[in-house]
Amino acid sequence: MARPTSYKPEYADQARKLAELGATDRETAEFFKVAESTVYLWKHTQPEFSEALKTGKQSADERVIQSLYRRALGYSHDAVKIMTAEGQVVRENYVEHYPPDTTAMIFWLKNRRPDEWRDKTEQHNTHEFSQEAAAWLGLAKNS
Repeated sequence: MARPTSYKPEYADQARKLAELGATDRETAEFFKVAESTVYLWKHTQPEFSEALKTGKQSADERVIQSLYRRALGYSHDAVKIMTAEGQVVRENYVEHYPPDTTAMIFWLKNRRPDEWRDKTEQHNTHEFSQEAAAWLGLAKNS
């Protein structure tokens, strides 16, 4: 007889929240104090749990995609600098600017347009083999 599952319906919402925070399946298992294989079992036997993990991971991935995109193009945001002047706390509003990042651009393009941006290595073999070497390598032409 199979052992009863320790799964509870409220785990689905907790798993979604963990995935939105970037938790891996291993970290999710640690949170629920179960083996990682148990999380895999729950994904197969509990559709709401599986869907919650997918939804949470998609949400986290979308935030990373947006961050990579913004980093590639450069962006600005409002910020506050807090300092002391003459014994008084002074708050100074300013705009923080991050210039476009070449590495983020390359990463984006290599993944979005691999046919145009992948690292290509072309090899041209111009070495001629003797008949004996070609035969040994299995490259001899049958005459």
